[in-house]
Amino acid sequence: MTEIRRAYLQRETAETYVEVNLAIDGSGTSSIQTGIPFFDHMLTLLSKHSLFDLKIEVRGDLAVDYHHSVEDTGIVLGKCLAQALGNKAGTRRYGWVLLPMDETLVQVAIDLSGRS
Repeated sequence: MTEIRRAYLQRETAETYVEVNLAIDGSGTSSIQTGIPFFDHMLTLLSKHSLFDLKIEVRGDLAVDYHHSVEDTGIVLGKCLAQALGNKAGTRRYGWVLLPMDETLVQVAIDLSGRS
């Protein structure tokens, strides 16, 4: 059995505290608490459909705006993904999907090369 690729990171700023625990070879279980219900829903679906095990806890200045919480969560989640992938052995560089849903069309393209 190969080792599960995982990462854990925290980020604290004047506006937010973000904690992410990610296992990319998981089963799609999640515990998401950002204080933003729709964002929680989307992150839960990311976990479910990617089969990532994902635990996210965020405390932020939601009374001011959601953007600090969303931005800092994205930063930490991206760093966790990069850390969990390690040397990226067995991972393809590019991926894409078009997914028709009830009231929307999801379009995703990703490049894991590490370039900004």
